[in-house]
Amino acid sequence: MPTELNRILRGELPCWEIRHRNQTLVIAEQGAQVLEYQHDGEPPVIWLSEQAAYHSGQAVRGGVPVCWPWFGALERNPEAVRQPYSLRKPPAHGLVRNRPWELLSQQLDPDTATLVFRLAGPRHDDLPAVTPTLTVTLDTALTLSLTNHNHGHEPVTLSQALHSYFAVADSRQVRIQGLDACPYVDALDDWRRHQQHGALSLQAETDRLYLALPNLLHIDDPLWQRRISLAVSGSRSAVIWNPWTTKSDSLSQFAGDAWQRMLCIETARVLDDVLTLAPGQRHEMAVRFMTSAL
Repeated sequence: MPTELNRILRGELPCWEIRHRNQTLVIAEQGAQVLEYQHDGEPPVIWLSEQAAYHSGQAVRGGVPVCWPWFGALERNPEAVRQPYSLRKPPAHGLVRNRPWELLSQQLDPDTATLVFRLAGPRHDDLPAVTPTLTVTLDTALTLSLTNHNHGHEPVTLSQALHSYFAVADSRQVRIQGLDACPYVDALDDWRRHQQHGALSLQAETDRLYLALPNLLHIDDPLWQRRISLAVSGSRSAVIWNPWTTKSDSLSQFAGDAWQRMLCIETARVLDDVLTLAPGQRHEMAVRFMTSAL
């Protein structure tokens, strides 16, 4: 079946839908946010809220938002990340989630389909002198690559994340493999540092920033008999998040029981792993999502 690429609308949001090698992917131009990714005949790999709203200038719950040039609350970032900004109410997860990106190039071959997105329009005065691009590659799996190029004359420090929501049969049953002995900061324990012992099972609200990670993590989902593997380069940190019961009631575009059907492993550069780019320097952070039988 030949690769199909079509520009579509989801509510107010222009999107690109690609069909390639029995896979379907939808990515919105707003934020260059992957909304859907699924293999034919299988459960979705990426979770998208049943209550997702597609409004211009408003983040969509689920998918893979791009968090840049900071992750989370700006005030929780290191001083080198915070210093350039003097916003009264800096938004969570940076400045580009709700902005238009443009499809810069496409290459559709029988084996591989590649789309490259960048921020649309002229230079943004409220952003650093760094150009972010997102490359989306489909072959037998999905690879997302966030590249930064410092085209200015001064070093720039930033934090970032590919805020990936994964679809699972029941978040209480999954186990996240590959974290053993890794240090983490627990945002729900006054940002104290801990160390992981063994695999992680979710038993309550979880918001942890893991550091010194290996380049391969796994989500083992026994009910769907599926393993989702994350192969990562250019990053040693990730955020693992699930809002559980109480917090779910306060989230927008989020059903009260949706926490059972999702979890986030957000490939990132945060805390001790923030990214500093010298003038002219480029950096690529990439993650590949692969599925296999458990």
